Amino acid sequence: MYSRTSSRVLSVQARTTSLARVSVRAKNGGRSYYQEQARFNSSAREEVKFNFWKVGLGVGLVGGFTALIGTSIIAEEAKADYDKIRKQIAAVIDADPNRGPTLIRLAWHASGTYSKVDKTGGSDGGNIRHQPEAGHGANAGLHLARGWLEPIKKSNPGITYADLFTLAGVVAIEEMGGPKIKWRPGRSDNPDGKSSSQNTRLPDADKGKNVDTIKHIREIFNRMGFSDQEIVALLGAHSLGRCYTDRSGYSGPWTKAPTAFSNEYYRELLENTWTVKKWKGPLQYEDKAKELMMLPADMALLSDGEFKKWVEIYAKDEARFSKDFAAAFGKLLELGVKSFEKKGWWPF
Repeated sequence: MYSRTSSRVLSVQARTTSLARVSVRAKNGGRSYYQEQARFNSSAREEVKFNFWKVGLGVGLVGGFTALIGTSIIAEEAKADYDKIRKQIAAVIDADPNRGPTLIRLAWHASGTYSKVDKTGGSDGGNIRHQPEAGHGANAGLHLARGWLEPIKKSNPGITYADLFTLAGVVAIEEMGGPKIKWRPGRSDNPDGKSSSQNTRLPDADKGKNVDTIKHIREIFNRMGFSDQEIVALLGAHSLGRCYTDRSGYSGPWTKAPTAFSNEYYRELLENTWTVKKWKGPLQYEDKAKELMMLPADMALLSDGEFKKWVEIYAKDEARFSKDFAAAFGKLLELGVKSFEKKGWWPF
């Protein structure tokens, strides 16, 4: 039986650049304590916060704790087999293709909180699994995606949740016929949600008037550092998945093939006929067959000259859309990440 004890900050000398699983053994009244994980900078002396665990006793540590460390630190490399993890994620999607769009949404929402103004938010830290971020209305239903990935995390302790969530989105896009997204590991995990955004920083589907919705879209994406072209490319992810009333309040898919990556979102938006859906839910639009839907934010793209220009380009050129989406999505996943394990991208 293990019980979490209080944290202590110790200075250590380390010469490794990778995420290591470190055992710190210290004697205090004949009992041993162990640390969970720490990140060391190459050839640098730094303050590392250790989370100690008491072994064999179901009570917390009382009083002070002092340890002389040196040869008592045993670093064991916790290497992640990313090719293996990629296959495991693919298996999750193969079991139910409808999981793919939700995994993309998890990666998107985990990353889309970044602000270039104060350099906060983004996928680094894995905050989307902590409150308050996990409980934001925009993240409703994402506990399901995290649950699908939890067995993979348990069998691969060397990967952080932050890396796992973003990699899952990359794999999902490729598994559904989309482009390869450049991805590299190195994101850290925060132990709690203290650094989470207190309010959702993700885009709303409706701000009333088209002009206000367009202004809102630009404010959200410009805050992250995206151009109009990149905004429209990223919104092409609506070619995948659907809305659920118990999550967003909206209902229905954007395209007839919601588990196949394509430029159909733009084609449907331009070529279909859309009318206001008559129902008790929030404002949304439906096609003549009442099979597909569009959100107010989707329709608003057609009211802005610059946004509409890119909608038309991507509707005509799927290869261009695929290329631009891959670049924008890869950029999204790296926003706010402080360091990576390697300079290049993982060669899947």
